Amino acid sequence: PLLYALRSRGLSGAKIGCGLGQCGSCTVLVNNEAMRSCVVPIESVAGKNIVTIEGLGSEQKPDPVQAAFVEEDALQCGFCTPGMVMSVAAALRKNPSASEDEIRHAVAGNICRCGTYPHVFAAALKVARASGPAKGNA
Repeated sequence: PLLYALRSRGLSGAKIGCGLGQCGSCTVLVNNEAMRSCVVPIESVAGKNIVTIEGLGSEQKPDPVQAAFVEEDALQCGFCTPGMVMSVAAALRKNPSASEDEIRHAVAGNICRCGTYPHVFAAALKVARASGPAKGNA
């Protein structure tokens, strides 16, 4: 799987969770689409643009989603955080002014055992509102 190839190259941000594509901790962007790297065969992404949490931004210049996650305290243990960030980033790349419903849909497959979902939604909406007109919330 893509996840093992990434981790063997020192990219450990995508976490090994369920191994079945159900928890979202291994989410990466493949051509700007959120994908569960634990179930993506490496040969299926040859020649495609793959972005992991390590490539989304840096400590000096974080991606707006990363910055909002920090500002909104949208993490606790941190295990699910990279996958959540990547799912939100994919949703906002598709629709920069996504609604809360759209954000909820985008992270529906990401499991957070610590229950930080309200903070995740707040962080995502902060970025979406900065990008364009606000839409109705759930």
